[in-house]
Amino acid sequence: MFGRVIRSRSRRARAGVLPPTSASADWSEHRRFEDAARAYFLHPEVAIDAVRGVLGRRRVRGFTLERVVDISEQGASLWQEAAVLDDRRLILWHSEDLGSSGEGLGEWAELDGAADGPVGASATVPAQGVGGGDGELLDSSLQVVPLGSISHIGLRTLVGLDGDGRTAQRGAYLVAATGNPHELTAVPAPGGEEGLAGARFRQESFRFSKTVGEDGAGQVARLIEFGRALGRLAPHAGS
Repeated sequence: MFGRVIRSRSRRARAGVLPPTSASADWSEHRRFEDAARAYFLHPEVAIDAVRGVLGRRRVRGFTLERVVDISEQGASLWQEAAVLDDRRLILWHSEDLGSSGEGLGEWAELDGAADGPVGASATVPAQGVGGGDGELLDSSLQVVPLGSISHIGLRTLVGLDGDGRTAQRGAYLVAATGNPHELTAVPAPGGEEGLAGARFRQESFRFSKTVGEDGAGQVARLIEFGRALGRLAPHAGS
């Protein structure tokens, strides 16, 4: 999952259990972004319209999807996100239900767990059935990152052995960072002196993770595929 805050996922989709919609618990078998979004997202057309509006006629080189639920004292709120790669840009979309109570997402809460996500340019649109009624809203946000601005890509995989002793991918963790300063933290003066000694900058970064236990082997493989495609394309995007 991408954004300023790394979200914890306390409860995720159980194998073989589907939410009370046509959405599937897995998208990894779909090679086209539109097909995967329609199979996995609760509001697929919002995601497809947002991404296609930027993508245009360019070819999709890879993508990864995520769907979690933020459980709080106010109720449950559905979070959905997509990262789509073409030959020049990393296109990031996410949506969050703005309902105050989260009613109607009880079943989703049993399937997924999430927290906060990134802040970006957004469009708030009506979302029937989200948060408990026709009057609820969906915050749909889009961010476009030129591949030439990405200065660091890290891909870490967890490798285990299957029952036959062959290697198997158990998890994948991907980070892509730009050279842009994203967060400023004040550094206090040493020895209890008044004032500040300086400031510490943190680079803008986008993080994605998948594990077999929470997401299934198919989504782990697709995130690895996405990370490798990003690693191939980003170094040449500015040339």
